[in-house]
Amino acid sequence: MRVLVVEDEPRLAANIARGLRENAGYAVDLAGDGEQGLYLATAQESSGYDLIVLDLMLPKLGGLELLRRHRAQGHRTPVLVLSARDEKESVVELLNAGADDYVAKPFDLGEFLARAKALIRRGKGQGSPVLREGSLEVYTVERRVRRCGREIQLAPMEYRVLEYLAHRPRAVISKSELLEHLYDFNWEKFSNVIEVYISGLRRKLDDPFPDKLIHTLRGQGYVLRAGDDPAPEV
Repeated sequence: MRVLVVEDEPRLAANIARGLRENAGYAVDLAGDGEQGLYLATAQESSGYDLIVLDLMLPKLGGLELLRRHRAQGHRTPVLVLSARDEKESVVELLNAGADDYVAKPFDLGEFLARAKALIRRGKGQGSPVLREGSLEVYTVERRVRRCGREIQLAPMEYRVLEYLAHRPRAVISKSELLEHLYDFNWEKFSNVIEVYISGLRRKLDDPFPDKLIHTLRGQGYVLRAGDDPAPEV
């Protein structure tokens, strides 16, 4: 998953990014003002951020105005707002402008991460923290994987690839989409890295079992689908 954090306080932005990377395994991009935040949110919409974390008190362009412009352009990325302003009127204004959730500063990092994960799940139509496809179970809170009741040990990047696929079961996911959602701007993307992780997932998730879950559509991408399910959605 890929998150945009728009926060002008460097230390807080760094702490949020570290929490998202270390505790949730998300890729994180940072913007230090509202204009940069709006540009990144709009520029990446073709591939899409999975969540925007937005401070209200920003230089150049305020968070509320950024939110309004972003929603006016038709973007539906979940937005979690951070602010020291906790008046009831401000919360109502934020929700009416299109915010999905609100956390008042100072906040507990554990609560923040739980809210962030919940928004990402809801944004992908998944209400439960446990993602299931056939005999596969992905526990997104603990970052654990089971198949047919058996615990499967995955490397961190293998898990991230699988979790993204599991959020969109039976949909065709291209290699470029996986790269955009798994890495931030600072990582130099290599052409075959996704194939390496898919190969590892097949070896651990599919080879020990008769029914295969990970399917390749040549020239299109990958699909997580239980073997007897209908054709994948594009």
